[in-house]
Amino acid sequence: MSPSRIGVNVIYSSNDLPDIHSPYLICGFPGSGYVGKIAVDHLIQELKAIHLADIYSTSFPPQVLIRMDGTADLMKNSIFYSKNSDINLLLLTGDSQPVDPDSEYVLAEEILDIAARFTTKHVFTLAAYITGVFVDKPRIFGTATDADIVKTFYKTNISTMDVGSITGMNGLIIGIAKLRGMKGTCLLGETSGYVVDAKASKSILETLVSIVGIKIDMATLEKRAKDTEMLIKTIEQQMAGKSGRLLEGQQTGSQGKSPNTGYIS
Repeated sequence: MSPSRIGVNVIYSSNDLPDIHSPYLICGFPGSGYVGKIAVDHLIQELKAIHLADIYSTSFPPQVLIRMDGTADLMKNSIFYSKNSDINLLLLTGDSQPVDPDSEYVLAEEILDIAARFTTKHVFTLAAYITGVFVDKPRIFGTATDADIVKTFYKTNISTMDVGSITGMNGLIIGIAKLRGMKGTCLLGETSGYVVDAKASKSILETLVSIVGIKIDMATLEKRAKDTEMLIKTIEQQMAGKSGRLLEGQQTGSQGKSPNTGYIS
């Protein structure tokens, strides 16, 4: 393979494909706040989803990740599957998104090729809606490739997006899915963009399972969401303290004395 060519290698865990039909493909790529990835990883864990395939690409950053058991592994995307009564799922999680636009197109096509082998009709991507502020209850925003889907958003309190764009794999993969005759929906959890936000992940997953029609134990994710709340409170306290010191310094300066600016970063 030429070094300049984008290479994608899919390694299935078995030569025999599982007997699943018309699953939802739910993608949780790593991105701002890890909102989508945390949600899909929780689904994989709680559903005891079965590994289907790993996708390696020369478009991923040139490094290995150290896993919790101490082993090193190339960066990859992985697909799992779950058969839940009449509802089948393909669940995609990953270590990275591609580093350039051409590679994103190649990876999106490869993922959808896999989904097409199981006659997937609907693709979901879970993403972050970055506001730059902390909120108590993250809202869920959404867009879809089908107007009929958008009309149903009000049933699950999804705020319909009517302007802007969605960059990266979260937007691209539903756009290409539309060209292939699949429906596509992107759900975005409101997040500041400053922290790994399990709180937003919980909100987006609650919305997703309501749409898809499955039940999931949220206990573990609820704990992580509370950890996020504690982190946010700590940051807010630090910011409030810094603002107070800044104001005090400004007042000192207005009295003709040199303000203490040592704390300003």
